[in-house]
Amino acid sequence: MITNENKKLAQWAMEYALKNGCQSSRVTLYNGSSSSFEIRDMKIDRLQQASENSMVVHLFVDGRYGSYSTNRLDKKELEKFIKDGIAATRFLAEDKARTLPDASLYYKGGAADLRLVDPNFDSVQPDDKVALAMSVCEEIMGKDDRIISANASYSDEKDFKYMVASNGFEGEASGSSYGLVGSVSIRGEGDARPESYWYDSSLYYDELVKTGIGTKALERVLRKLGQRKVASGKYTMIVDNMNSSRLLSPVIGAIYGSSIQQKNSFLLDKIDQKVASDKMTLIDEPHLVKASGARYFDSEGVATKRLPVFEQGILKTYYIDTYSANKMGMEQTIGSPSILTMRNGDKDLDGLIASIDKGILVTGFNGGNCNSTTGDFSYGVEGFLIEKGKLSQPISEMNATGNMLSLWSNLAEVGNDPRLSSSWRIPSLLFNGVDFSGL
Repeated sequence: MITNENKKLAQWAMEYALKNGCQSSRVTLYNGSSSSFEIRDMKIDRLQQASENSMVVHLFVDGRYGSYSTNRLDKKELEKFIKDGIAATRFLAEDKARTLPDASLYYKGGAADLRLVDPNFDSVQPDDKVALAMSVCEEIMGKDDRIISANASYSDEKDFKYMVASNGFEGEASGSSYGLVGSVSIRGEGDARPESYWYDSSLYYDELVKTGIGTKALERVLRKLGQRKVASGKYTMIVDNMNSSRLLSPVIGAIYGSSIQQKNSFLLDKIDQKVASDKMTLIDEPHLVKASGARYFDSEGVATKRLPVFEQGILKTYYIDTYSANKMGMEQTIGSPSILTMRNGDKDLDGLIASIDKGILVTGFNGGNCNSTTGDFSYGVEGFLIEKGKLSQPISEMNATGNMLSLWSNLAEVGNDPRLSSSWRIPSLLFNGVDFSGL
């Protein structure tokens, strides 16, 4: 937790920077703790506990900008640290687009608690954390003769942030999180060594799914036995909710201000244009209570708000931070997404599969890339052949290729199964006419 004494230190550091040559300054204090336990074949393989107290000082000096961090929070040491930072910043190239945000854009405080911190975080005992990870591993061990190794991990984190800026911003943010993961590898046919995993995460310990993680991981890997390529061609593609965000990621990257400003985006100059299917409605919802990614302000202190990103395939916004807005002479929005929610359809994954006569279900991506300027992509995939509405042959060593604009224009159905523990709540997705290369 960040104390009033800590806050006064941050305010002092900001004012000290102004008195020693800065025209403006922003100071951010971080405080947090974390732990993790990794289990391999029912033995503790690694454990880690850490705590952090640090300060980041953002200095705006004579049209130049520098950012410096330290975990030495003694006032005398900070005096030298800040003076040295100011001196170093003066050697940097002038860039007048580096400024603090307009003060009118700041979050002003007073909103309801988003309830992002588990009040019982400190009461969870280390023995209980280890026992959770052990129980995940135990769900796997000895359940099949082909198992090579069973791994599990537990992790948790609690962090606090306090930020103050010289043109009037002051704000606090905090959060907690827990994660539980199980993974397993088995002997397949020949030299094949299939692997898979399952996980759950939550902001609150009591809401973390604690059983069935290892069982699900083992179930997923056993389904991979007998993987092979199938014939190349155009297929209907379903991507499950564990992997659908992978296909959205290049789209979101293409609407960042930095990509737009550098003309390194396949969505350049596309605002208010239809670039995707009618099924593509994506909303940024930053103020959902007890939700991963929720926040009232971004890393610059700019207030978040509900933001339509795509409406029935029409691009509605870019993520424009202060620097990009100044460089391009555009209106500032927000620096990055908070919680991305997609308008859901009426089918779960099983329902999407049942609706397809022939297609491919993608349950994993194995490398590949997307060209950020053109949108052309090629991804290695694994999953299952779908025949007559049912999964038939496990597949691997195949590539899905195409262009992001074409792909999202061919979005035919959206599932109703987003993972609500994620800040990107993207359900299973169904795309028509995707090129796959195999045999």
